[in-house]
Amino acid sequence: MKIRILGAGAGGGFPQWNCNCNNCKRVRSGEMRAKRRTQSSIAVSSDGSNWLLFNASPDIRSQLEAFPDSHPKHGIRDSGIKAILLIDSQIDHTTGLLMLRESTIPLEIYCTEMVKQDLSTGFPLFNMLEHYCKVNHHPVPLDGSGFSIPLIDDLRIHTHALKSKAPPYSPHRHDPHPGDNIGVVIEQISTGQKLYYAPGLGEIEPHVAQAAHDADCILVDGTFWQHDEMSRAGICEKLALEMGHLPQSGQGGMIEFLAGTQAKRKILIHINNTNPILDEDSPERKTLEEAGIEVSFDGMEINL
Repeated sequence: MKIRILGAGAGGGFPQWNCNCNNCKRVRSGEMRAKRRTQSSIAVSSDGSNWLLFNASPDIRSQLEAFPDSHPKHGIRDSGIKAILLIDSQIDHTTGLLMLRESTIPLEIYCTEMVKQDLSTGFPLFNMLEHYCKVNHHPVPLDGSGFSIPLIDDLRIHTHALKSKAPPYSPHRHDPHPGDNIGVVIEQISTGQKLYYAPGLGEIEPHVAQAAHDADCILVDGTFWQHDEMSRAGICEKLALEMGHLPQSGQGGMIEFLAGTQAKRKILIHINNTNPILDEDSPERKTLEEAGIEVSFDGMEINL
């Protein structure tokens, strides 16, 4: 199984265009050893030719241009991206669909019914795309049962609901439903290798713990280091868990959770611009390294 990190940052990327926090300020001035990151998205393939795209960030055009395996190879209009699976309906995971409107065939999009509703009402991307390439929607199950995707050979997908809030523009923002956010297990049929992918993870539910326990590679939420990180940075009073993100540090945090898993590789993605782990010389980054946890970056390639 081949995994390409197209974007490793949280919403806004790193540095964020209007942010002067300690991280953004120092990376711009060259005072910090850190990689710049676009907004989170990955692509997965078993053969290196046909790829399943997970989420379509606002940075999707530049991400695909920097990814040669996705470039057209057959005919005038073509792409290595054969289908798209959406984790949720958040702006930073779906706006890039508009950048794909030049497709000469309908976009094959896999998502939950709740995400479909959001993208047909509060943020009507699906309606807009009907005037361009059109969308073929495929519902995904929430009970963990597997399904395959045409042209994405040798991979089986298992999805389950995660506790989360729908976006502010969702008609059910204050009425959470299963399917607002999902975790995904990608299994290579021929080898049995499994990737667990959950870029937005606010609570370790039993089915989450089981999926992570069974995975050979875990690629999970790395948004915040501390629960009150945004407040400490002087940005806002929102807490990590209130925003649907389990912080890395502290009791019950992501570091503690990952320590109890046996995966060959444990990798953080969807990293907010305020997170001190972006600084490659920081004590927080050293803590992760000592725990055997990696920090993803744009262009990172993982082979299972």
